[in-house]
Amino acid sequence: MVKKSIIAEYCLLLFLLSLLSCSTPGKWTRSKQRQLKTQVAGSDIFGDNFTGFALFDPETEEMLYAFQADKYFTPASNTKIFTFYTALQVLGDSLPVIHYIERGDSLIFRGAGNPLTLHPDFDQEDALLSFLRQQKGKRIFLSDSHFNDDAFGPGWSWADYIYSYQPERSSLPLYGNVVWFEKDKSDSDIRVKPSYFRDFVASASEAGTSVTRPRDGNHFSYNPENWKGKAVSRQVPFVWNAETAIALLIDTLRLPIEYWEGPWPGGEEQTLAMPLPDTLYKQLMKDSDNFIAEQLLLMSADKLGGELSCDAAIAYAKDSLLAEAPDALYWYDGSGLTRYNLFTPRTVVHVLHQLYETLPMETLKATFPAGGISGTIGKLYGGDDGTPFVFAKTGSLRNKHCLSGYVQADSGKMLIFSFMHNNFVESSAPVKSEMDRVLRWIKANN
Repeated sequence: MVKKSIIAEYCLLLFLLSLLSCSTPGKWTRSKQRQLKTQVAGSDIFGDNFTGFALFDPETEEMLYAFQADKYFTPASNTKIFTFYTALQVLGDSLPVIHYIERGDSLIFRGAGNPLTLHPDFDQEDALLSFLRQQKGKRIFLSDSHFNDDAFGPGWSWADYIYSYQPERSSLPLYGNVVWFEKDKSDSDIRVKPSYFRDFVASASEAGTSVTRPRDGNHFSYNPENWKGKAVSRQVPFVWNAETAIALLIDTLRLPIEYWEGPWPGGEEQTLAMPLPDTLYKQLMKDSDNFIAEQLLLMSADKLGGELSCDAAIAYAKDSLLAEAPDALYWYDGSGLTRYNLFTPRTVVHVLHQLYETLPMETLKATFPAGGISGTIGKLYGGDDGTPFVFAKTGSLRNKHCLSGYVQADSGKMLIFSFMHNNFVESSAPVKSEMDRVLRWIKANN
C-alpha cells in the first residue's frame, strides 16, 4: 500500500509540474508543440494548399516547430530577404556609382548598377550629376561594356514589360527606369517626367485608361478622352539602352556626352561612390521594390570585382555567405518575380537568423514591414493596442503567398518564422487570416 501511495504521489507531482510548464510563458514544451501542430498541420485552410512552416528560437538556436519545412516552395518576394542579406554583406556602408578612366581631355565612364541617379523616391544630392558637371571642357563618354545581363530576369513574364513593378535592369539606371504620366482633374493635358519623353507621347483611342508602348520601343500612347476630368498617375518602364541613357543625361545636364564603342579602355580606373542611404533597404523591404532588388545584386557583383551580372552575385552568396544553409538554393533573381526560385522554409529561417545576428533588432524592426503599421502588412497582423508584434516580408505571386520574419511574444521574446503557401486556387485572404490566428497564438504563448 505504501509503495502504491508513493507512486501515486509521484505521478501527481509529474502531472502538476507538466501543467505548470504548459502555462509558463517563454518556456517551450511538448504540449505547446502539439498545440501548434494542431493549428498548422491540422488546419483545413492550410490543408487546401501546399503549406510549409518553421518556427525558430534565435537565443537557443532551436527549431521549435517545423511542418514541411524541408520542402521547396516558390518564395516570390521572400527572395528579397536573401537579396537584402547579400547586399548588406557585400556593399557595406557605401554604394558604387560609376567607374571612370581619364585619358588626356577625355573621361570614359561606366555605370555600376546604382539605382539612385535621378530617382524621385530618394532625397539626396545626386552624386553622378555633381561629378559630371565638374567635367566641363572634357569629352565625356559612356560605356556599357561591363553589363553582362538581360533587361529581364530568367522566368520573368515578358507580357509584364508595361507594368511599373517590372522596370528593366541596367548598368546606369536613370529616373528608376520608368516614365511618370500624371494629371490633376482640372488639367487638360498630362505631365510627363522625364520631360525628354514628352516628344514620344501620342494619343490613341485603343489605349483605354492606361499608357501603352511597344515592347521594343519608347513611343507611348494614351487616350486623352478617357482621362478627362480625372486625376491620373501612371508609371511605365522605358526601354533602357545606352542611346536613351545618353539622351536623358544630355537633356538633364545640358552637357555633350558620347557613346564609347568597343571594349573598356586600359588605364587607371577610379570609382565614384556614395554613402548608403538609410532609406534604401527600407524601400526594398517595406515597399517590396523589385527594381531596387535587382540593382542591389548588380551593385554587389560590381563590388565583387566582376561584370554586372545578377548571376555572379547570387553565385557568390550561395558559395560563400550562405554555404551553411540547410538546403540548396535554387535562386535566379533579386526580386522574386521569377517562379524559378525555390527555397525551403527552414532555409528562409536560416537567412533571417543571419540577419538577426548581423543587425540590431531595432534596425530589423525599422526595415521590415510592421504588422498594422507599415509596408505590405500595414493593414494586417496588427497588435491589439496598436503596437506591432509581426515584422515580416510578404511574397505574392498568383496562387503563391509567403510571410517570413520575426514575431515578438508577449514575454518580449523574439522568434523567427517562415510561412510558405503555394498552389491555392482561390483568394489568399483565408490563408492570411489563418496565419494571423497562428501568429497571435505564438505571441500569447511564449
